[in-house]
Amino acid sequence: MKKYIYIFSFFAFTISLKAQEKTMELSLKEAISFGIENSYNTKVARNDIKSAKDKVWETTAIGLPQINGAVDYQQYLKLPITLIDFDGDGTNEEFVFVQKQSLNASVTLTQLLFDGSYLVGLQASKTYLKISKQAEEKTELTTREAIINAYGNVLITESSIAILESNIKILQKNYDDAKKIYENGLNEEEDVEQLEITLGNLKNQLNSVIRMKKIAYQMLNLSLGNDINTTLILTDNLDSLVKTNIELALISEDFDVNNHIDFKISENDRETKRLTVKLEQSKALPTLSAFVNYGSQAYSDSFSFFKGSQEWFASSLLGISLNVPIFSSFSRKSKTAQAKIALENANLRLEETKQRLNLLAETAKSEYQLSIENYTTAQKNLGLSERIEKKQRIKFFEGISSSFDLLQAQNQLYTQQQNYIQSMLDVISKKAALENALNLPIKQ
Repeated sequence: MKKYIYIFSFFAFTISLKAQEKTMELSLKEAISFGIENSYNTKVARNDIKSAKDKVWETTAIGLPQINGAVDYQQYLKLPITLIDFDGDGTNEEFVFVQKQSLNASVTLTQLLFDGSYLVGLQASKTYLKISKQAEEKTELTTREAIINAYGNVLITESSIAILESNIKILQKNYDDAKKIYENGLNEEEDVEQLEITLGNLKNQLNSVIRMKKIAYQMLNLSLGNDINTTLILTDNLDSLVKTNIELALISEDFDVNNHIDFKISENDRETKRLTVKLEQSKALPTLSAFVNYGSQAYSDSFSFFKGSQEWFASSLLGISLNVPIFSSFSRKSKTAQAKIALENANLRLEETKQRLNLLAETAKSEYQLSIENYTTAQKNLGLSERIEKKQRIKFFEGISSSFDLLQAQNQLYTQQQNYIQSMLDVISKKAALENALNLPIKQ
């Protein structure tokens, strides 16, 4: 009886685990939307924006009123003695002018009135927030491209498996037929062995691609922000994606480098360097602040501060503090010079970014056009190689062609099959790269 209970419990546990497994059906468009919302990189980028907003407020708060409270308790372990000579005859008398314990409670309000560094820091914190928002936009664009490539890699492994299984099925039949013919003494043993070698190679390739398939799904899950073992069902296929990704109008798309996110990020980097120059220059300006303090003190020989009879003595203080930098042994001058050099370098980097982005856009257009041309050629070559392989197979079994000729035709077919599905993936990935190069917005 216990045996059946264990078996039942095992199956119940297995069914429970399977029910908990997460399964997702995703088209490429749905995968992009999901990944942009849930990928690890976009979550980090959004957290950086939150942190930047807190940084802005942190900097702003420096110029707002600051209130601090303090409580100081003191107890003399040995009371200090003061000597006084009242008669002037050299005889000192000992006096104690303090009580053993004291408690001082105070509240101080401070207000920054003027500080050039504060004003520059406030501008810098806002620029930092802008950079964080632009980094999020950049992250979303790179996430889109990563998901497209990962999605395409899954599809190419699926297609490769289907093609290899079909090739193995056909080749297995050819091998079985050739073996029967050899057993009847109508062909050479070499012909059978040649087919056996090719069949073994195809099976090895299939096993390799099956292993790659698991990794491809895990890579897609990683780019989506999923657990890598989440079960995915892809609703798009390579044929449909290629048709939707052939968009020749993109090749003639105008490119405005000033709107590119990388150029904007580089501009803001230059702005931070400009603000650094202002910051170093502002350190030569005076700073002005004000404060008001209110406190109360109590003294006692014993700890009686919280008794109603304890006497407290109040005090209050108002003040203004002016700090004027006079001479820093040219330290400020040196720091300002360094900041100006960094600004000059940022201007050079900005111009480099402009030229690089223009080149990248032209290169991406060229590679995308080439991928479409390669796809058209690969599609044509695949049809030709299929017909050649079929003719050679017929000739081989009719005894008018050698196994070497058949092997060449088969290898050519297998190569063209891989070229074809690779060309399909290239169209999809090169379009994604072009969209990023042109900084095209993400379509939700």
